[in-house]
Amino acid sequence: MAAENKSKRIESHFELDVYKLSFETAMKIFELTKSFPREEKYSMVDQMRRSSRSVCANIAEVYRKRRYPAAFVSKLSDADGEAGETQVWLQFAMNCGYLKPEIKDELTKCYDFIMGKLVRMMQRPQDWQV
Repeated sequence: MAAENKSKRIESHFELDVYKLSFETAMKIFELTKSFPREEKYSMVDQMRRSSRSVCANIAEVYRKRRYPAAFVSKLSDADGEAGETQVWLQFAMNCGYLKPEIKDELTKCYDFIMGKLVRMMQRPQDWQV
């Protein structure tokens, strides 16, 4: 049984709290980056969207690989890395004046929370095996 929800068996990655939060945060980034300068479209905007979406995509893949502990932990590590990369892009966006500090801080805290959940999953892969 999945550690995240002991009262009900999780049937899909869509039910994982960490997936829901990472998807919601990636969508916030998508909306925010619509207002970034045009010259950032193929650099900062593309990178922020790609890394934030990759967190969700990796979590979906993680759920499908949960029966293989090494693959499970490896893919969780990929998601964790993408979350960290997204935080770097958020810092750049704030420093370039595209994001207000409070928005950057809110999103950074979301990714801190996501990374914490991913690390806990990595520490106990046996809780997720089917």
